Amino acid sequence: MDHHKGSCHCGQVRFEAEVDIERITICNCSICTKKGFLHHRVQPENFRLIAGADILATYQFGTMAAKHHFCPTCGVHVFTRPRAAPELYTINKSKLYSRDVQTNI
Repeated sequence: MDHHKGSCHCGQVRFEAEVDIERITICNCSICTKKGFLHHRVQPENFRLIAGADILATYQFGTMAAKHHFCPTCGVHVFTRPRAAPELYTINKSKLYSRDVQTNI
């Protein structure tokens, strides 16, 4: 696993995570399909919200179990607390800064 940083578009919500960029999950639920979300499952001890906790907005639907967190300023979805594994964070591969990450999408 490697250390990566990521953010929303405007930079108000920023995070760091230890992830294996080769391991992604593609969820087929309606919202993840529409967002094109490429999931990295991250253990809580490997995720740190650096900025934006005070402005983060949350979207929930259906069973209301999953929490989809996004920046209310630019609208970019940053991470999810998934219904199937609420103890984890899932971050979107496209929100990471690394050039290697972007070229492997």
